[in-house]
Amino acid sequence: MCSKSLWSIPEAFLLDKDRFMKKLVDLLSNRLFVTIVAVLLQLAWIFALLWGVGAFSGHLMNLINVLSLILVLWIVNKKSNPSYKLAWSILILAVPVFGVIIYLLFGQSRVAGKMTQDSQTVMKKIANYFKEDKKTREALENTDLGASIQSAYIRDFAGFPVQGNTTTKYYSVGDDMFIDMLEDMKKAEHYIFLEYFIIREGRMWGAILDVLEEKVKQGVDVRLIYDDMGCVNTLPHKYYKKLQAKGIKCAAFNPVRPILNIVLNNRDHRKILVIDGHTGYTGGLNLADEYINELERFGHWKDTGVRLYGQGVWNLTVMFLQMWSVITRTQVQFPAYGPYIYHTEEFENDGFVQPYGDSPLDGEVVGENVYLNMINQAKKYVYISTPYLIIDNEMMTALCLASKKGVDVRIITPGIPDKKMVFLLTQSYYEQLISAGVRIYEYTPGFIHAKNFVCDDEFAAVGTINLDYRSLYLHFECGVWMYQSQAVGQVKEDMLRTFEISEEITLDWCLKQNVVRRAGQSILRLFAPML
Repeated sequence: MCSKSLWSIPEAFLLDKDRFMKKLVDLLSNRLFVTIVAVLLQLAWIFALLWGVGAFSGHLMNLINVLSLILVLWIVNKKSNPSYKLAWSILILAVPVFGVIIYLLFGQSRVAGKMTQDSQTVMKKIANYFKEDKKTREALENTDLGASIQSAYIRDFAGFPVQGNTTTKYYSVGDDMFIDMLEDMKKAEHYIFLEYFIIREGRMWGAILDVLEEKVKQGVDVRLIYDDMGCVNTLPHKYYKKLQAKGIKCAAFNPVRPILNIVLNNRDHRKILVIDGHTGYTGGLNLADEYINELERFGHWKDTGVRLYGQGVWNLTVMFLQMWSVITRTQVQFPAYGPYIYHTEEFENDGFVQPYGDSPLDGEVVGENVYLNMINQAKKYVYISTPYLIIDNEMMTALCLASKKGVDVRIITPGIPDKKMVFLLTQSYYEQLISAGVRIYEYTPGFIHAKNFVCDDEFAAVGTINLDYRSLYLHFECGVWMYQSQAVGQVKEDMLRTFEISEEITLDWCLKQNVVRRAGQSILRLFAPML
């Protein structure tokens, strides 16, 4: 026994050493880690250079302070969210040199400067093919003028018309949605378009990739856009080349580069699947195993989505092709991908649907305004689910006012968070909301990633848009606004079931939080727009 135990000690030590070395190698080869280290080293070099030329001497510091003040005045007068302006102003005035450098690098939308013109050019070219049907608009106006006003805002400021002749199906969990997505892709005869924020190698992506490869062999046009930052830890570097070698047309949005002018602010957070122009999916699901509960990360992962079949899919198709045309710099014949090209019969009608995109290129916060319109016009109830509740003054005022008017306002957030600091920030908003009568629930079984709004048994919005600053102001997002569609009732039923298995947060719970926790939340609230 003694001899055996003596030999087992070095063996165990060597195994631990091997594991440690493997983890170290994985870390050092990780793209995100390399990028962060490279950026920090470049920042350190800039500070050292400034120090070497005497930038921190009295006269130059005075000049830097003056320039910082001028920059803050410029920021304050910009047409952007007041909280965003306040956070940057405090950082720049508190630590002038550091604040100025960080703002110049990360505080502005550099992608917007490059993409805006190309995006506008594409939309002008397709204007004749992407017009709203007058009969559909008249039918909506005659049914409910208030609904038509909400819809007209999306049309006029997002550029996506309301559609009829579309059936809807809502999915309360990603597990069920994935099954239908896979079956519909197997039926594709002409094209499959996919646009996703995260793709992770595993069962879900493996099954989809098998179908895509088979469809390519059959002559189906398969195109994929993925966000490179979203996939920085889930896919190998330049993964698009591997897919291109398989015949899949693929492009990475906003490639991550380890240099100081890296732009991380603007990400393609959309989730879009379009099949042959008549079948489309969107919602919270990315293409990774946790979204279908094949991989447990934060308890049960609850995500939702919606399937469209019919004319409304045209909005999703245009959204995808617009992005594809801009980032690949290729010409696209949009009319060739319309909903009736490969489906000549009339589609069944199921209320009104309006898939829409939200873009940081135009300065219009469409995603937030769609939500605000629903809250402000609600008469009976507004039920909301969101993984992150980091809201600005406009959203806070709307939610509290609706509740004070007697509207039943309820919000579901995660019970098990994916980001603890962000969840701490989410909980900092509870007290003010609950004091105004808003009811807050935490999803006890795990993490809720669903982004749902439903009100008055008439309206619903399902998509990718979180209630946080990045999603509302900086990312490319998408959603589906629905009125009197079958999916509206399905969203409500799901929300009611979810309330029953969630824990309601009380005002007493909020007031019992310790002083240290509250102090930390106060600091986080100040810099919430940067998180």
